[in-house]
Amino acid sequence: MTSKVQEIPTKPFDGQKPGTSGLRKRVKVFQQEHYTENFVQAIFDSIAVEGSTLVIGGDGRYFSPETVQTILKIGSANNVSRFIIGKDSILSTPAASNVIRKYKATGGILLTASHNPGGPDADFGIKYNVSNGGPAPENVTNQIYEKTKTIKSYKVLDAPPVDLSKIGEFTYGPTKVSIIDSVADYITLLESIFDFSLIKKFLDEHQSDFRVLFDGLHGVTGPYARALLVENFGLPESSIQNCVPSPNFGGGHPDPNLTYAHSLVEVVEKENIAFGAASDGDGDRNMIYGKGAFVTPSDSVAIIAHWAETIPYFKKGGVKGLARSMPTSKAIDLVAKKKGLEVFEVPTGWKFFGNLMDAGRLSICGEESFGTGSDHIREKDGIWAVVAWLNILAAANQNSPNKLIGINDLLNEFYSIYGRSFFSRYDYEEVPSDGANALVAHLNEALKSGSLNDTVHTSASTSTKYTVSGLYDFEYKDPIDHSVSKNQGQVITFSDGSRVVFRLSGTGSQGATVRMYVERYLGPDAGPAALSEPAAEGLKSLIEVALEISKLKEFLGRDEPTVIT
Repeated sequence: MTSKVQEIPTKPFDGQKPGTSGLRKRVKVFQQEHYTENFVQAIFDSIAVEGSTLVIGGDGRYFSPETVQTILKIGSANNVSRFIIGKDSILSTPAASNVIRKYKATGGILLTASHNPGGPDADFGIKYNVSNGGPAPENVTNQIYEKTKTIKSYKVLDAPPVDLSKIGEFTYGPTKVSIIDSVADYITLLESIFDFSLIKKFLDEHQSDFRVLFDGLHGVTGPYARALLVENFGLPESSIQNCVPSPNFGGGHPDPNLTYAHSLVEVVEKENIAFGAASDGDGDRNMIYGKGAFVTPSDSVAIIAHWAETIPYFKKGGVKGLARSMPTSKAIDLVAKKKGLEVFEVPTGWKFFGNLMDAGRLSICGEESFGTGSDHIREKDGIWAVVAWLNILAAANQNSPNKLIGINDLLNEFYSIYGRSFFSRYDYEEVPSDGANALVAHLNEALKSGSLNDTVHTSASTSTKYTVSGLYDFEYKDPIDHSVSKNQGQVITFSDGSRVVFRLSGTGSQGATVRMYVERYLGPDAGPAALSEPAAEGLKSLIEVALEISKLKEFLGRDEPTVIT
């Protein structure tokens, strides 16, 4: 029986411009009549849809099941040949990237707002990934946006909903639908990368003195963590918590940082857990945190790069190059220099790493926002980073029979070799857009006039003096496709090598988010005491000066940041 295709008249909505992370708005915006349908149709109008295979998945947040059915109706009406869907519409962002690559799909539609809260009054997002498994580049997202501005109708298949809870092959109008196990392909991928037997042996031998706790923050990674830690590595059920995905993330904020992952931090400290980890709503971010041991995203990716040869994937294929987003500290640059590897500084946004990976020039990379990954897929990968740390710790302890090497031991060893880039990020979330724009304008004026150059600023609490050596707006020319990305963040540099970065973030759904990043470097000769100082102490004077120079509190009307990382 042939299902009927209907053409529904509609009108454009303002502001359906997707960024690197897709289109993110409040749920109630997406629930407007025709709103979601318009954007989905614009995606299909912007890709080679005839005979295509598309992956659908997401972080399981509120409004996801309904949107999957919308995508099926519109996609089938537009002649998509096959949909591959995660069971119950769930696929972590890294797992979706893997599925796109493994099954050679045309692309994928991911329903996620990443680390943002979920629920009827919170956030929703739709993101398109291309055939390499990575986020759509600007030429694609711009095309989708242009289509949203001129849309007059969308097509839907008049057919009953697909049961997303049953794994198997189905027919939906002219389209084949494959409902797959959300976890299986991803675990197979990780088994091909890491030394599972070494990790299991280490965990077995140290059940009493190396406890592990993973916190899924009620996001998508819960089933992946259970499959890895409990089913593969044989850890007890108590090694995971908050690992049942929830449409509203248990009422919390699924962002793995010291503020929002307090459920992990509190248990780790209270129960003296050696290795704690958390991931975000859609599984592409991570935090490594043990008893008295917090690893910054900048240090995490640098240490993974330093220990890369202990991971079979890199031991076999070698490390082609290293990279970081511009605000991320320069710790990984030091590793690249010591190992004679190419290193890249790119704008924030994983698509920039993807170009370098596809060209065979990049293996390991990281972003300041708890994003870490490699060229095994084309998204950052939270679970990958957690298993990388377990692999490295297992390898380090192979050569230490009498002393357990933990997180702090790896950090201190790294600092003794490379020195330490003290690093912190201040997030000011949902601030008034006019205040955020005024802050940017203030810095742009200083850049244009040169008024800050060579000025000396003194910290009020420590009397430390900092001399401004320069101010610039970061611009990136892609060495692969030669595209130019401008206005990627304003950077103030100081004569001692310190720097402060200011960026407006595009990952929120309303208002503006201003991020301030501070970095101060101490060489290895500074000694263990100075190198192991708490980051807040090591950066206190620089933070005071940065707030003074930028007039941030004045422009944003905030005395304190929402989150300190």
